[in-house]
Amino acid sequence: MTYNGLISLRNRVGEAWSQIDVQLKRRASLIPNLIEAVKGYAKHEKELLENVTKARAAMVGATTPHEKAAANDLLSGMLKNLFAVAEDYPDLKASENFKQLQEELSDTETKVAASRQFYNTNVLDLNNSLEQIPSAWIGQMFGFKKEDFFKATEEEKKDIQVKF
Repeated sequence: MTYNGLISLRNRVGEAWSQIDVQLKRRASLIPNLIEAVKGYAKHEKELLENVTKARAAMVGATTPHEKAAANDLLSGMLKNLFAVAEDYPDLKASENFKQLQEELSDTETKVAASRQFYNTNVLDLNNSLEQIPSAWIGQMFGFKKEDFFKATEEEKKDIQVKF
């Protein structure tokens, strides 16, 4: 592998990361609408809504893959709690706005998973190249670094239950 090959791999990792970032931002942009939809029906769930808002803020403020992964885990957990609470409010579950937001969030989760897989494949390619000779020597000479994988936690591996 040549220097240019390592540059290409690093750029593919960057492109793959930007795809994850786009989907995470899309999901974060849906959260305020979801909170507003829930607020009208579940007035007694103020603490949960505040926690979802904080988790969203952590997601928006995260910059590195590691920070984004941690914030993603936190937000996913909060959304699971929010959807579980929604089960106690039949009018909320019946709301077309709420249903649409649930569908959009579910679709976004699928896109995040696909983007994560694409990112991790590119990270694997780069990291393998940085461990194989002669590209390992070239990588060391020019300061290439291995990248971290975007990993799912055990909590995140559980399915999000979207019920209508």
